Amino acid sequence: MPVRRFGVSLDEEVLEMLDSYVDTNEFPNRSQAIRHLIEQHTVEKKWMCNNEVAGAIVLVYDHHKFDITKNANEIQHNYHHLILSSQHIHLNHDLCLETIAVKGPAHDITILADKLIALKGVKHGKLVMSRA
Repeated sequence: MPVRRFGVSLDEEVLEMLDSYVDTNEFPNRSQAIRHLIEQHTVEKKWMCNNEVAGAIVLVYDHHKFDITKNANEIQHNYHHLILSSQHIHLNHDLCLETIAVKGPAHDITILADKLIALKGVKHGKLVMSRA
């Protein structure tokens, strides 16, 4: 896809916020940061419109918690049509990291993620979605 150049006028304060965003996220330049923000905005709109998206559900959980593995597997089997793959990593004796790659309607993926993140024993959970 060809790149098109255009000028942007920003208030000094907004430009400082953009530069801070570039620095914090280590973008190579302002154009990359603006591109990222536009993509992020587009993805969030697609979530609201229930468009098809792809993403990952990331869970960190204590595998000693009663039935967490069984319950997580049961939920995943109920949503098998959304799950592309999963990866299970042992972080230490107690904690596991699970990354579940997903693709489907944003609403359905959000429901799946919410169910998994809500399981007793999950220390941290996050859903990341992007355009499919």
